[in-house]
Amino acid sequence: QVQLVESGGGLVQAGGSLRLSCAASGLYLGYYGWFRQAPGKEREFVATIRWSGGTTYYADSVKGRFTISRDNAKNTVYLQMNSLKPEDTAVYYCAVGRGSGPTATTSYNYWGQGTQVTVSS
Repeated sequence: QVQLVESGGGLVQAGGSLRLSCAASGLYLGYYGWFRQAPGKEREFVATIRWSGGTTYYADSVKGRFTISRDNAKNTVYLQMNSLKPEDTAVYYCAVGRGSGPTATTSYNYWGQGTQVTVSS
């Protein structure tokens, strides 16, 4: 069992930045992903990083604006979000898993409680 705790969400103006953190209760060798869900929409993939090796994947909508990284010593993954847009408004979830498709929600076994990100225009 892995527990994940997200933090760093909040309210920011368009063009601003936020950094989300996801602290895991222990070492988990797999993918650490960020997903988001806006009201009335399905949960969608944002970014993921493989703990071993650091391979990353990004959704097209955030490429060039968001950066995912990890701190091995702290078992923590970060999502640096720059040039935020109102359409980035959502609850952001951290998840870990070992599924074969690192961008699919079904590949992740453990989820955090989510943190709200609101971008005002």
